[in-house]
Amino acid sequence: MTIRTEQRDSQTWDDDGGRTSLNTGDKPAADHPDDFVAVDFQIPELQGISAKNIQDHLELYRGYVQSTNHILNRMRETPKDEAHAYELSLLQRCFAYDFDGMKNHEAYFEQFAGGPGAYVNGGPFMNQVETDFGSFGSFVDCLKGMALTRGIGWVMVYSCPDTGHLTPHWVEEHHIGVLSGLRLILALDMWEHAYLSDYAVSEKKQYVEAFFHNLNWIKVEARFGK
Repeated sequence: MTIRTEQRDSQTWDDDGGRTSLNTGDKPAADHPDDFVAVDFQIPELQGISAKNIQDHLELYRGYVQSTNHILNRMRETPKDEAHAYELSLLQRCFAYDFDGMKNHEAYFEQFAGGPGAYVNGGPFMNQVETDFGSFGSFVDCLKGMALTRGIGWVMVYSCPDTGHLTPHWVEEHHIGVLSGLRLILALDMWEHAYLSDYAVSEKKQYVEAFFHNLNWIKVEARFGK
């Protein structure tokens, strides 16, 4: 069985605009006051998702933070002239992948902080769920079905600031198909790295069940209310 891995995780750019691992001894970019800092998530013991899988996943997230900072620093340092236009264009095109990889994972891990939390019956979030999906069960079933989409990516739930409606959506990789102008309120990572320490690819449905079992809906409600 061939498992697709994120070969672009924890990577950066060489002087010719190509990818090279950050672990090859390359000199790291200089620190910058605007650099992003990895969040120290305090995630309790989860049911169905092992501590090993969480730690490996957090290490991958920290790689995205490092790579995002490196790209930003390279863009700051690269002369803005015709001779460097090609390198700059590659850096700028790559930025969305690494930046969204960082931010998507922050939304994902935050949902486990504090342990599972129940939604508030009759609150604004649940009222919107019932308006858009008929019931909470139908809403979750919709997300679980989307999570079993073939391929890698993210199940996202967005809230529209203009209408309040909830919009489930599949995002390819980290950045392809992101909906503009909407607020992200729930993020489910469906890259294989999110569950392979615990489940085979053919068992990813069990990972999805574990995700919802451990989800802190209080965090989701708070995002909806912003």
